[in-house]
Amino acid sequence: MCLTGEAPAFKQRSVSNRGSKVTAERVALLVLSALLAAAIIVIYRLIFANIQTKKSFQTLRDEHEALKRNLTDETICEEGWEQHGGKCYYFSNNSSPWENSREDCRQQGGDLVKIDSREEQTFLELKVREKMNYFEDRFWIGLTDSKEEGTWLWVDGSPLYTSSSFWSGVEPDNWTEEDPDGEDCARMGEIARHLWCWFDKSCKVPHRQICEKQAETGN
Repeated sequence: MCLTGEAPAFKQRSVSNRGSKVTAERVALLVLSALLAAAIIVIYRLIFANIQTKKSFQTLRDEHEALKRNLTDETICEEGWEQHGGKCYYFSNNSSPWENSREDCRQQGGDLVKIDSREEQTFLELKVREKMNYFEDRFWIGLTDSKEEGTWLWVDGSPLYTSSSFWSGVEPDNWTEEDPDGEDCARMGEIARHLWCWFDKSCKVPHRQICEKQAETGN
């Protein structure tokens, strides 16, 4: 009778041990899952950091190549003009409406500036900051939609592409409160969002201008 009474107790301990083993396996599985998730997050961050590093390296390489071209190109500009990337730029002191500004540039053998790249926009934006004499100082660039509203063209007749446009915020907005004819010419000089500093304005308003022409090859 004593042996028969001890058997259930032994069976109960066996079941308890099995339950503990299952619980331990679940805990181990949860720990491994957590470690795997952490590893995936770390790998993702490393991949993202690597992509960002490559982008930064490409940007630095492009800037280095641009600087190298500026140093090695044997080109010259007239007095009063500033050289950059094989071109000459003139930042006027006088203010005129857009059409008059363009004529002034053409009389000097150039035209209002056409901006082709982010690198050129960076150069011009920094220069304009240096040359602004007061907060409302502005410069005309060679961009207008006077032929057809909303179709922006450079002075050489080429269209403005989204990839090389630097409008500020909601610009161009063709505001008509100041001029019922709207705002059909582009200017820069308002310090907003860094590179993105183009604003449309009535072409009749006098502003300074940025002229551009090809640099001459030195001997």
